[in-house]
Amino acid sequence: MEILIGDKNLSSWSLRPWLVLKRTGAPFTERLVRLHIVSTYDDIIAAGSPSGLVPVLKDGELSIWDTLAISEYLAEKFPTAALWPADPTARALARSAAAEMHAGFHSLRGECPMDLALRANADVSAATAKDVHRVVALWSQLLGRSGGPFLFGQWSIADAFYTPVATRFRSYGLRLSDFGDQGAAAPYADRLLATPEFLAWEKDALADVGAAHAA
Repeated sequence: MEILIGDKNLSSWSLRPWLVLKRTGAPFTERLVRLHIVSTYDDIIAAGSPSGLVPVLKDGELSIWDTLAISEYLAEKFPTAALWPADPTARALARSAAAEMHAGFHSLRGECPMDLALRANADVSAATAKDVHRVVALWSQLLGRSGGPFLFGQWSIADAFYTPVATRFRSYGLRLSDFGDQGAAAPYADRLLATPEFLAWEKDALADVGAAHAA
């Protein structure tokens, strides 16, 4: 399998399915598209994306070009990886949480784009604050239901979808206690950023940033 991804420092869309793919334990190769350099639709099409966007998972002749679709495909292809919760109720909730991230939180995405190398203290807008409050409430509810350490006990696709959110909170200095966290959400964000899979991605991302600055 091959996964077509954008710059690791910046592409939150690429990070999500990469984490899921890494969790399967299956061998794969990466193909990087420099989003800040390759800027035209035709260039990204030429790199192997049917939609002109990243990420794309290639498995033989099959190309899958949506983050959630890639994750669902991997869950079906690698059932022993337990990428969704086994319990039907928990699985439905996990899919709902992932879909909410996939389709929502537009103000948070726009105002606080993923940048793993950034450390700032942002004063966010009311719309973004509303998004953060919702994330904190959702995380707290799901962690309270499951008992942790991840949203549904064991790590799942839902956790992959919220890992880029945890990076945003760190990059922009957002203290979750200011957004209604009663003590569950902030440690969970820290756990997401301490998984071996994320640390491997982050190491590559920061090395790439360092090389770019040295050039």
